[in-house]
Amino acid sequence: MFDHGELKLVVLALIAESPRHGYEIIKAIEERLAGSYSPSPGVIYPTLTLLQELGYATVEEHEGKKRYSITADGTQYLADNRPAVDAALARMRAVSERLGGGPAPQIIRAMENLKLALRMRMNRGALTAEQAKAVAEALDAAAHRIDLV
Repeated sequence: MFDHGELKLVVLALIAESPRHGYEIIKAIEERLAGSYSPSPGVIYPTLTLLQELGYATVEEHEGKKRYSITADGTQYLADNRPAVDAALARMRAVSERLGGGPAPQIIRAMENLKLALRMRMNRGALTAEQAKAVAEALDAAAHRIDLV
């Protein structure tokens, strides 16, 4: 979705709008891309750490979570890279417009429920061959029904 270095600029632009938790950054990117892309925590948190190390962001504990804010150096870095920031944000807007603003909220909720159910089941331990087959069949059936809509 992003060219080299653009995610760092997008994340910095988001925290420039308002201080955010990592999860809020993930959701903001997902929303701005109409649900078509959601960066993983394994991408966002290292990016936030890099921004801290570069002196572009600070972190504070807020409600038991880390909340990131932009620094003066981060603001200057955004200004110095304004054409790249604007291009990335414009591309994100274009994706959202092309997708009609995104899927219906109930679809996003259902997708999140499915991911959570799968994660919770996988965390309970290994599946037997029969259980794995049942899960795969349920997912295949859902995919088939969705394709028919």
